[in-house]
Amino acid sequence: MTSIPSIAETVQETLHKEAGIDYSKEIKRNISVAQLYEDALKYEDGTYLSSTGALITSSGAKTGRSPRDKRVVEEETSARDIWWGPVNMKISESVFMINRERAIDYLNTRSRLYVFDGYAGWDPKHRIKVRIVCARAYHALFMRNMLIRPTDEELEHFGHPDFTIFNAGQFPANRYTTGMTSTTSVAINFKRREMVILGTQYAGEMKKGVFTIMHYLMPKQGVLSLHSSANSGEDGDTSLFFGLSGTGKTTLSADPHRYLIGDDEHCWSDDGIFNIEGGCYAKTIDLSAEKEPEIFAAIRFGSVLENVVFNKESRLVDYTDASLTENTRCAYPIEYIPNAKLPCVGGHPKNIILLTCDAFGVLPPVAKLNSAQAMYHFISGYTAKIAGTEEGVTEPSATFSACFGQPFLVWHPTKYANMLADKIKEHSADAWLINTGWNGGKYGVGKRISLKYSRAIIDAIHNGELANAEYENYPVFGLSIPKKVTGVPESVLHPKKAWTGTPAEYDETVNKLAQLFVNNFKLYQDQASEAVVNAGPKI
Repeated sequence: MTSIPSIAETVQETLHKEAGIDYSKEIKRNISVAQLYEDALKYEDGTYLSSTGALITSSGAKTGRSPRDKRVVEEETSARDIWWGPVNMKISESVFMINRERAIDYLNTRSRLYVFDGYAGWDPKHRIKVRIVCARAYHALFMRNMLIRPTDEELEHFGHPDFTIFNAGQFPANRYTTGMTSTTSVAINFKRREMVILGTQYAGEMKKGVFTIMHYLMPKQGVLSLHSSANSGEDGDTSLFFGLSGTGKTTLSADPHRYLIGDDEHCWSDDGIFNIEGGCYAKTIDLSAEKEPEIFAAIRFGSVLENVVFNKESRLVDYTDASLTENTRCAYPIEYIPNAKLPCVGGHPKNIILLTCDAFGVLPPVAKLNSAQAMYHFISGYTAKIAGTEEGVTEPSATFSACFGQPFLVWHPTKYANMLADKIKEHSADAWLINTGWNGGKYGVGKRISLKYSRAIIDAIHNGELANAEYENYPVFGLSIPKKVTGVPESVLHPKKAWTGTPAEYDETVNKLAQLFVNNFKLYQDQASEAVVNAGPKI
């Protein structure tokens, strides 16, 4: 077996040849969790050990993603495939190389670098090899948790990576470089198979960068990439949960009665579902052992806690404190969830669950969707931006995010939607719309739907109760609402019955949201079927 020193030398040679990384520099490749802890605590300010053994870290000024600073290189191999616009903003190859050179120059000033080689995708037929090059032990540990960790044998024969991420986030981009709008730059080059990060130490940029890469590469192989969580029951039935940050994907898929396949990013191939990641990245604001016991218990040695407030003496974390950011998070290996399904693969889904966080308080907690409605709401991707998931977001605001993951799409949304429609039809999956947002009134008036009610609804889907329930029509949106769900008050199930304001205010709010849906769908109706267009609200 090849020794670790000779492997490290090979990596040094490769990085020097391909990127100009200082050949004499100490490069720590795939080192242990304990070693990463030691380096983070020794060399990185703001790093501490929590009372449960997790590593507490700070991501600096940026505590969320910076989508306005994401760029994709316009080059001949991918230019015709990419959905250009506000999601995928263009930069030239020369500008990318300027930023790449800037990142390499910074990395060469560091006394030590970290490399982590891992996989994206649990299906060996479709996985890709990803290399992370960074200067912070925090970043290396984070991606050690989030990528799929290779065995010693796999690491020995890892070979050349399919994609490399150069993270020089401690060093700013030059605002005067063409195409830069700030000192932050997150840029992807599909031809070079590289990603470069400048001006942000928020580790989630690497995680979502890998997802964006898979969002491009997988559809080229006929595999549908999805912003979703997934779990399976005792009999192997698989469910997909779609939703943006803050809608409950991570929380609701961590079900003690089901096996967790993954909490955020998946692919649907001809063989079934597979997780892209090797870990979970859970929001921790207001976390408690009572509400989310599996996630709470996962915060231990090996986990990374970001931007949390804690007692400096006891090292107990105060998960209710949002003074640093609402977007406090923890990254941990998926096997820290006791009922994780390893390997993280599953059969073809029986239930497609579209999660939304309705800030207007007029969407029902659950509705059964027909095929056309499922496509309409998938393409629409309505939710509310939750405080903390992006820089500058301090309270929920209505937004539409195509395919429940617009910031990460590379192809046009209809490509993913058509692939999903084909999969649902082929495998006769049921589709559901679940609102985990407000009930009884809009944000500021009503209350957030109780997590226990959302869990009861999910249970009713999985045990077959809702498949045989009696339904009533919800006007304007044309949704089918169950009259009863075990464990959920009937008044909560129907938004009009739960409404605490006047009937006139209710009608006005319903029509306002319906109009927002209609206006948004005009962007896609020219490429959608008549049945899908007609599945939207009727004002």
